Amino acid sequence: MSEDLAWIGVDLGTQSVRALAVADDGTPLAAASRPLTSHRDGPRHEQDPDQWWSATSAALAEVTAAIAGAGTRAIGGLAVCATSGTVLLTGPDGTPRTPGLMYDDIRAGDLAEEAQNAGSDLWGRLAYRMQPAWALPKLLWWRDQGLLRDGARLAHQPDVITTRLVGRPVAADSSHALKTGYDLLEECWPLDVLARLHLDPAVLPPVQRAGSVLGTVGAAAADETGLPPGTPVVAGMTDGCAAQLGAGALEPGEWNAVLGTTLTLKWVSRTLLHDPTGAVYSHRAPHGDLWLPGGASSTGAGVISELFPHEDLDGLTAAAAQVHDVPLCYPLAGTGERFPFVAPDAQGFGLDIPDPATRFAAVCHGVAHVERLCFDLLHHAGADVCGPVSTTGGGARNPWWNQLRCDLLGVPVRVPADAEAALGMAVLAAGAHDRDIAGAAKRIVRLHRTLEPDLTRTAALARAHRAFVDALERRGWLDPELAAHARARTERNDA
Repeated sequence: MSEDLAWIGVDLGTQSVRALAVADDGTPLAAASRPLTSHRDGPRHEQDPDQWWSATSAALAEVTAAIAGAGTRAIGGLAVCATSGTVLLTGPDGTPRTPGLMYDDIRAGDLAEEAQNAGSDLWGRLAYRMQPAWALPKLLWWRDQGLLRDGARLAHQPDVITTRLVGRPVAADSSHALKTGYDLLEECWPLDVLARLHLDPAVLPPVQRAGSVLGTVGAAAADETGLPPGTPVVAGMTDGCAAQLGAGALEPGEWNAVLGTTLTLKWVSRTLLHDPTGAVYSHRAPHGDLWLPGGASSTGAGVISELFPHEDLDGLTAAAAQVHDVPLCYPLAGTGERFPFVAPDAQGFGLDIPDPATRFAAVCHGVAHVERLCFDLLHHAGADVCGPVSTTGGGARNPWWNQLRCDLLGVPVRVPADAEAALGMAVLAAGAHDRDIAGAAKRIVRLHRTLEPDLTRTAALARAHRAFVDALERRGWLDPELAAHARARTERNDA
């Protein structure tokens, strides 16, 4: 009986890995996390894939020990999500040969155009353009470095974990494979595109749909993690899609905004959404014949960790709430933006405000403006942005920030009780067992509260949003047609 089982989700993020176990009715059973470290050097951002496994296995060991201590439930399965576009090279046995090139690593940015031109017809049917930080340009960079030899094989970030769990190389999931050029319509690697790029298909892993079973936990991983041998390992999804599952936003028309290290937005649609700017792309949903259009910004709550590393965030929030004249801020810590516009040379502004409370307010308002602009873009592409919207991620734990975002969007915002991507992977594991992912979400996901926008404040924030849009357009980052559309939407908020 699934009612007697525990489901585990693993979220392999940028700053940490988190493992979470829940009962079939959504009751939290155990959770644990371990930190991850990064190395940044200009356009490069790397992590050690061996640390991914050591951190994940330690977090899983803590969770399984807690479940065993309670002695009431068996583990029904687990799934893993990770950052989208993070890849590495391994040997034939899955042993890492390179560092992990992270989702925002743009060392291969100059090769994005080659990748785009080689598969422009296919990418057009899939309704996206190749972007500088995506995985396929990184694969071309390794090609040019001469590293695609001696059995080298591309792996996505979660593949490192699932390979170690099962004890042998396993298939990648179709969600993480999107940015490597996987054809989600035909569900195969596009051999003609690979030939034009002088890539041997053997360097790419087999792929299975998200929600399918990749294998079962082997003896070695069982010893390290405490997971019972034979536990099903389910093909996961990217962290943005995982958060959408964790928010229970699985019906057509529902939205999920994930405010983690970066800001990710996802929608449920019956059809592919075509964005002429190339900032939007669509995953296949793990249930039904549905699509999950959206995108991932390079902005988000991560800039707060960089600007306020040892600050009392509760105190800063209280002080920021009293700031009435908030300066314009584009909260980008590094270089380059991916969504709601593609600008490899974009750089943040308004980040050097001397007063900490004012700077914190500016960053929070800036992220909210980026989120609103994402909705402007999606509305311009034909999406219905009336909601409902669910918000998840670490930033969603800040009630003041949530209300600010709700007021700027001007629509109700739902806050789930457990706002994290790991829960979405627990939902996926449970849904794979029952072959009913939407049903599993209805059982497991719990709502904390629903926020209503203060429409008076929405009108005031709309005027600030126009100034934000103007500032981005002056810098040449924002498509003039999108800028005009965003301004027109704020005029309706003013009415």
